[in-house]
Amino acid sequence: MKRFHILVAFLALSFSTFTYAQIPFAQLSQQNGTPTLAPMLEQATPAVVNISVEGTRVTRQRIPDAFRHFFGQQEQVREQPFQGLGSGVIINAREGYVVTNNHVVDSASDITVTLNDGRTFTATVLGADPDSDIALLKLNEPENLKELPLANSDALRVGDFAIAIGNPFGLGQTVTSGIVSALGRGGFGVDRLENFIQTDAAINRGNSGGALVDLNGRLIGINTAILGSTGNIGIGFAIPSNMMKSLVDQILEFGEVRRGILGVRGRDLDQQLADALDIKRTRGAWVSEVIQDSAAQQAGIKAGDVIISIDGTLIQSMSELAAKVGAAGAGRDITLGVIRDGHEINIPVKLSEADKAITAESMHEALRGATLQTNNGSGLRVSDIESKSPAEQIGLETGDIIIAVNRQPTNTVTELRAVLERSKGVTALTIVRGNRQLYLLLPN
Repeated sequence: MKRFHILVAFLALSFSTFTYAQIPFAQLSQQNGTPTLAPMLEQATPAVVNISVEGTRVTRQRIPDAFRHFFGQQEQVREQPFQGLGSGVIINAREGYVVTNNHVVDSASDITVTLNDGRTFTATVLGADPDSDIALLKLNEPENLKELPLANSDALRVGDFAIAIGNPFGLGQTVTSGIVSALGRGGFGVDRLENFIQTDAAINRGNSGGALVDLNGRLIGINTAILGSTGNIGIGFAIPSNMMKSLVDQILEFGEVRRGILGVRGRDLDQQLADALDIKRTRGAWVSEVIQDSAAQQAGIKAGDVIISIDGTLIQSMSELAAKVGAAGAGRDITLGVIRDGHEINIPVKLSEADKAITAESMHEALRGATLQTNNGSGLRVSDIESKSPAEQIGLETGDIIIAVNRQPTNTVTELRAVLERSKGVTALTIVRGNRQLYLLLPN
């Protein structure tokens, strides 16, 4: 289970060839004159599974300078066995596809899926996306399975009923109920792509990968995080089913997520900014900068625009914009609703593809051994470091975010390369590591 000074339980979504199920709205069933959800749950719970994993994780611990002469290295590398539990959702019964969270199966060598009728299957990972924390599994020799139909999460409203199904604390399948408390939540730093459904349905450790369903038993989200360090306090988060559908479709088609990118920077629209712009809306994404040669620039998006919708669906924040664009996929044609000079206009955009991970040695010898990726328009993330490489020796660590070189912001590989080529003498990288900012010097 992840934490974000806070705790998490991440999950996934469901689809049957990923078409929206046409199910008439189901009123609460009556049993002996008493309202009950039991008939709906009898149909839905067989599609929610328990997942147990085993494997080995590599851990790295930096050795203080004073002790390095004893060990002859900068860090200790250890392999540590682990076991874990989580939940998942069967999204295609015929093929045996199950969606769960990436963190549930990350580094796992053995994955066992248990159905609510007690049957067990081994599973393999078809693809995963750490940035949105989803993974797609395939059951070996699937037989007589049930799947969940997929709801349109863009149609959710605050106050809609929601039921969470999962495997909290390894107790076995458990059902809790509540409502949709809020939509478009983000900015927690749990994932790079955040556009959560908030619910008060109880979610706890082990619910990761489980289902959030509506009263018709359709999947509306993947339970993914809880606020609080000890357990449920009535504030839980789920990844919307539409976002998950798009990401899983890409894994099935390409074997990976080919993330779309718009190419803007900015901030959330709020009352103060709306007053300054003399507009009536107080929710959306205000564009402060358009990246050169980006999809946004080519489409005609301008600094000062306020983006309020994607394909007709309203957005609440910059994080929701980034999440929906990223999940949409590279090459996708979308339509942005924009407020410009007090008027609402629609602008068609063809999304470009986010930069792939690149090795950094071609930019500077001291960076050899580091693999870099763009960080959603805010610096370059170090996604991997080779042991005993020059990049490791200067102090770079996996997870570091390079935000500037000699105080010049670097948000793309092109910007980093250009600044390094112009740099003379001492070169200082500005690094964000967790909640700290520090500087690392590159040798001449």
